[in-house]
Amino acid sequence: MRAISGLVILLSVACAATASAQESTLFRIFLRSGGVFVSYGEFTRVEDRVVFSMPVGGTSQDPRLQVAWLAADAVDWGRTEHYANSTRYQHYVQTRGEAEFQALNDDVARVLNEIAVSTDPAKALELAERARRALSDWPRTHQGYRQDDVREIVGLIDEAIVGLRGATGQKSFELSLVASMPPVTAEPMIGMPTPGEQFDQAMRLAAMTSQSSERMALLHAARGLLDEHAVAFTDVVVKRTSLDRQIQGELDVERRYRDMALRLTRQSSREAARAQVTAVQRVLARIDPEDAKLGRQRPEVVASLRAAVSADLDGARLLRLRRDQWQLRQSIFQGYQRSVGTQLVGLVKAQPQLEAIRRLDGPRLEVLRSLQARLSGGSQRLDRLTVPHEMKETHALVVGAWHFAETATRQRADAVATGNVNRAWEASSAAAGALMMLNRAQQSIREMLEIPRLQ
Repeated sequence: MRAISGLVILLSVACAATASAQESTLFRIFLRSGGVFVSYGEFTRVEDRVVFSMPVGGTSQDPRLQVAWLAADAVDWGRTEHYANSTRYQHYVQTRGEAEFQALNDDVARVLNEIAVSTDPAKALELAERARRALSDWPRTHQGYRQDDVREIVGLIDEAIVGLRGATGQKSFELSLVASMPPVTAEPMIGMPTPGEQFDQAMRLAAMTSQSSERMALLHAARGLLDEHAVAFTDVVVKRTSLDRQIQGELDVERRYRDMALRLTRQSSREAARAQVTAVQRVLARIDPEDAKLGRQRPEVVASLRAAVSADLDGARLLRLRRDQWQLRQSIFQGYQRSVGTQLVGLVKAQPQLEAIRRLDGPRLEVLRSLQARLSGGSQRLDRLTVPHEMKETHALVVGAWHFAETATRQRADAVATGNVNRAWEASSAAAGALMMLNRAQQSIREMLEIPRLQ
């Protein structure tokens, strides 16, 4: 148990004082071209982009941050990751390192004290192995901080474990190695960049980005920085004039592209609504030359415009097909109309009388008898007709409407003859069915007659 006693003494040594905590850490993103950007807090790689928060204005304690992004292939990743590892390590050392190492020491010391006073070798061995497991992976999850000290402590625990295994009669065993981190070469940590450095970074990033919205956001952020920290610049008037000119130039380009996009989309939509496929294709072909005239300065606008016109082209092609189909159906409907037109007109003319039956408000007896005579047997005659496939649903509605109309007039006549109000209500229900089916048939016919339009 001598190794355990020595270990307890080692763990009782006081830890070094820690630096005051910082709320955020400044990272550097190094470019292959040699430039550097400061990231307030961790940067993130998302597919082919690197997203980070860049300080542009404000104070060192409360900076104003601009969300920015870079193309991932523009970054010197080896240099950037090396600096990031150094920064993370130093930030950890200055903030939580000693406190967490002290907490680890306290936990292990407590376990080892339990081992020292234990009279059960098996229980003492279990406690020692638990302490070893807690230590073995600690450097990997704590930036490699004080891993040499941890390795020394683990070595002493291993000696204790060997003795305890012997005491319990175990003759062989294996111990895993302590996870080690590559040594970190500390680099000087940067402070908050000066207003001049922040301005230069914003302008450099604005020149690199291809997204106009990102560029305008950076330019406006730089403009705000000039106003906020004017005393930090000896040539603030020159910078402000140059920046205002650049912002106005961006706005002019934005206006020209907006006018071009509006003009072409209006023309594309108009031609697509007329099912003029070739005309829409001509609009699509004009996008590239129009973009070239404007200097190819807004790729995102052009991509959106091309997608919109391509959608119009798909719509025009579909509409052309639907209108060709509609023309075919017109000839089919004309043949159907010749077959049932007279009956359909008669049924439409009967609507006022059917409405009266539905309301239990007539019609007068002579009108009812005349209507009953006109409708009698009509549904059977219509049902025997052979109609084109395209007209089957509509024809079924016409037959159903006629059948309900016959039933309504017959039941209304019975109700009049017998004075049975229940029979009158049955007639009302049948009349309502006739009117509903007739309305649906008329709607179907209107849809068939109406030329298809772009949805």
